[in-house]
Amino acid sequence: MSYKTREWRNSMRVTVDYNNMMSKFLGEKGIKDFELRAVKDEAEAAFNYVKANRGRDELFMGWTELPYNQDEIVADILATAKEVRKNFKYFVVLGIGGSALGPIMAFNALCHLHYNELPQSKRKGPKFYVEDNVDPVRMAALLDVIEPDKTCFNVISKSGATSETMTQYLIISDILKKAGVDVAKNMIFTTDAAKGNLNKIDASLGGKVKKYILPDGVGGRFSELCPVGLLPAAVLGIDIKGMLAGAAYMDALCSKPQISKNPALACAALQYITMKQGKNINVLMPYSDNLKLMADWYCQLWAESLGKAVDYEGKVVNAGTTPVKSLGVTDQHSQVQLYTEGPYDKVITFISVGQYATEMPIPHGCEDIPDVGFLGGHTMQELIQAENKATAYALMIAGRMNYTINLPEVNAFTLGQLMFLLELQTAYTGAMLNINTFNQPGVENGKKATFALLGKKGYEGQKAQMDAAPEIDDKYIV
Repeated sequence: MSYKTREWRNSMRVTVDYNNMMSKFLGEKGIKDFELRAVKDEAEAAFNYVKANRGRDELFMGWTELPYNQDEIVADILATAKEVRKNFKYFVVLGIGGSALGPIMAFNALCHLHYNELPQSKRKGPKFYVEDNVDPVRMAALLDVIEPDKTCFNVISKSGATSETMTQYLIISDILKKAGVDVAKNMIFTTDAAKGNLNKIDASLGGKVKKYILPDGVGGRFSELCPVGLLPAAVLGIDIKGMLAGAAYMDALCSKPQISKNPALACAALQYITMKQGKNINVLMPYSDNLKLMADWYCQLWAESLGKAVDYEGKVVNAGTTPVKSLGVTDQHSQVQLYTEGPYDKVITFISVGQYATEMPIPHGCEDIPDVGFLGGHTMQELIQAENKATAYALMIAGRMNYTINLPEVNAFTLGQLMFLLELQTAYTGAMLNINTFNQPGVENGKKATFALLGKKGYEGQKAQMDAAPEIDDKYIV
């Protein structure tokens, strides 16, 4: 896939700076060079495992090939997006987990931060909303600000059995039917190629619903670069070819098995070493409001992939670290005190931006007040970048591990790189831990309990088991 010039691509290269993880900067609190060398073989084995299993649907590794195998799908998505922009005032994603976190992350990253409040003439597409919960107040609030008959609803569920998403569908389809609207015309389904309830629903609607395939080998948290994320992005006018090109570019940067030559493998090795040291909190702290929701997306990617009870041999390992989302500069005033002086149990990953979309000059004024006057003549870009560097420095001199992912600027190409970097980092880390990175048994158990509580047929045994649990004891309620 060609995308602009080689020189431009290289100027947009995302890099990883992990100096502040090492003993050269942190002293005894840092990682020694020999410790990094000690995991060389494990890192190389993890690299080889991911490389050997690329594209294997049965292992849910189809996401590794998404940058390369979607030319026809992208062309179709772009055509559909054009029709959506022409015919609808609103575009609403009905989904949960990766089906929602990915689209809203890309929207936040690459669209105006007050996109929905802009006049139509300044927006590239319809107003955009993502419904990723079943809070009734939230659904009512959505219905207060959209006109359902003028809304395209993108229902995303591979099985069509996701309780939250299908609840949303039932509510919306009922509203459309009562308004005399042909439901099929206001729906796009992203689902399985042939199986699942959304295909049955489409058949009941005359087979008229536009559908996109959620590939078999792509789990929800790895799905932003398939139709799950590409369709909403295209509707918003985001450069989806650029996102895929960025992912392919990062994939090429991560084509070597050496830690020193593979940024994703370096990140994985650092996280693996610190896990073994007992650091169980993994903070992602972007210094950009456009990347604020990247931390939400990453929290699912990391937690659902690496939080596993057993390894491949069945040994109980209770693997994983807890991801925490943070935002610079905002959370310097709420969380960094803990990071700097609290327990030595965290690794902080900064995401830094080289050039913001605007600099916003700070006017001169209040020269008689030194605490304020010194700001004049600088820009907001200078200020946020200085605070980013200062926070990393303050953590470093306190002996707190941190490293920085540098984006030259926030655009579709660099976002694609960043996503693929974090996905590969997660896959490599899981392989080093010898766990199944791509299943989610803990989530499935919660789903089954929900089905039992709501009386779904086939879950009577689960309901009986839950009913046999100890009764609530009032003495533990205050």
